[in-house]
Amino acid sequence: MDRAQLAAFLRRRREGLQPADAGLPVGPRRRTPGLRREEVAGLAGMSPDYYARLEQRRGPQPSTQMLDALARALRLTADERDYLHRVAGHNPPPRTGSAAYVAPALLRVFDRLADTPAMILTQVGEVLVQNHPARALLGERMHYSGLDRSDIYRWFAHPGTERRWYPESDHDRQSRAHVAGLRAAHAAQGPGGSADRIVHELHSRSAEFRALWEQYEVAVRFTDHKTIVHPQIGPIEVDCQVLFTEDQSQALLVLTAAPDTEDADKLQLAAVLGHQQFADPQPER
Repeated sequence: MDRAQLAAFLRRRREGLQPADAGLPVGPRRRTPGLRREEVAGLAGMSPDYYARLEQRRGPQPSTQMLDALARALRLTADERDYLHRVAGHNPPPRTGSAAYVAPALLRVFDRLADTPAMILTQVGEVLVQNHPARALLGERMHYSGLDRSDIYRWFAHPGTERRWYPESDHDRQSRAHVAGLRAAHAAQGPGGSADRIVHELHSRSAEFRALWEQYEVAVRFTDHKTIVHPQIGPIEVDCQVLFTEDQSQALLVLTAAPDTEDADKLQLAAVLGHQQFADPQPER
């Protein structure tokens, strides 16, 4: 770990990032350029004291998870993310199929979507970031680990918890869409990728998955019209629009309802209610 290089790099990147770049209010005139230390700490989910010690060359070696959080907070490019890991004494995580890195271009758009549900996902449905309206509508989706990070995996491995967000009449269509998207991701990533691991595990866990996998349907189906079943408000019809990175490895998913409709009012109500009262239970084992 090169504490001097790590501290200098973090400071330079922080000073070069404006509040609007990170979706923060500009506020009153600032005495220093860029973001404040406490703002970076908040974006990364760490204590201000911990982040301050990193910039002061006296902090402990950060974990790879902490470095990934800093890379997202500072909107680092893939090369900058790799450099951050190296000066902190770690090997950079693989870029192919990685759920750690978030494309800065998508983050810039995501940061401006404060009033409508939005998430950034990987090819296999791992939620990398989600805003408050998305948490209020679909629950917290960033606390999972391992294969459970994938919405596709949970759909088949833990149907009792994952499928409650959708009407039973839509489950078959959702299952087919998940498998078709997973097959597209499997071809893009190749052997050994996250999609390959999910396919292998689901073959042993789900007869439904095995049957659908043999259909060889291939499609990336994020754009859609669907019904979300909110635990307190009930069914909400939404339109799903998506913006992909150039290599289609990540997608920004935005959920909206037609203006001046009952569903639009329900989306607003869901955001007001928040997600605290109906946080996701742990999936059944």
